Amino acid sequence: MILYPAIDLKDGKAVRLLRGDMNKSTVFNDSPVDQALSFVNQGCQWLHLVDLNGAFEGKPVNADAVEQIISRCNIPIQLGGGIRDIETIEMWLSRGLERIILGTAAAENPSLVRLAANKYPGKIAVGIDARDGRVATEGWAKDTDIWATELARKFENDGVSTIIYTDIERDGAMMGPNLGATAEMAKAVSIPIIASGGISSLKDLIALKECGAQLNGAISGRALYDQKFSVAQALEVLDA
Repeated sequence: MILYPAIDLKDGKAVRLLRGDMNKSTVFNDSPVDQALSFVNQGCQWLHLVDLNGAFEGKPVNADAVEQIISRCNIPIQLGGGIRDIETIEMWLSRGLERIILGTAAAENPSLVRLAANKYPGKIAVGIDARDGRVATEGWAKDTDIWATELARKFENDGVSTIIYTDIERDGAMMGPNLGATAEMAKAVSIPIIASGGISSLKDLIALKECGAQLNGAISGRALYDQKFSVAQALEVLDA
């Protein structure tokens, strides 16, 4: 499993939200690029970026911070938040991102996902963010009637490289991942799954490895910022 340290971007700073609430944010670093370099220097192999403002506004907002991170970090980077048309996808890929995450677009415009995945093989991920099993969009502010596993199955044969599954109620809450829902998602499709939301300890990483489903990776934010474990410790557990 791959560790994806998370850098959530809000107003040009690296923050963490509690359950996706923009009014409940904690600033962990005024310089996102410094935070990214810290993770890189600790040995991580990927970075996970989210443009939080962009997710709400439907267009890139923290582009300057993202571009600085791309230019300074020599590892693959994936980005989500506010990417809702093919032009924005092409723009970010041309600037060096390894993977684009489509969340709201996946629920509201699945044809965009299929187009992008066909045009850019291996570069397109689907972000599925769920509250009580149902998909939420637009920065988690809008609930839908779509079941998370139902949305995942729509892309089973469309060349999507990865699905990033987030349990919103666990995100930033440090209460452990939703193992049952994550395993259910991994068993529902053959697309590789990255788990996100709630990881608070090395025990949680071990539990994800042993949840009964094959996962591709795990995203960790708050636990790394709060020094519940280090990047090196996480890599040792996930590589074991």
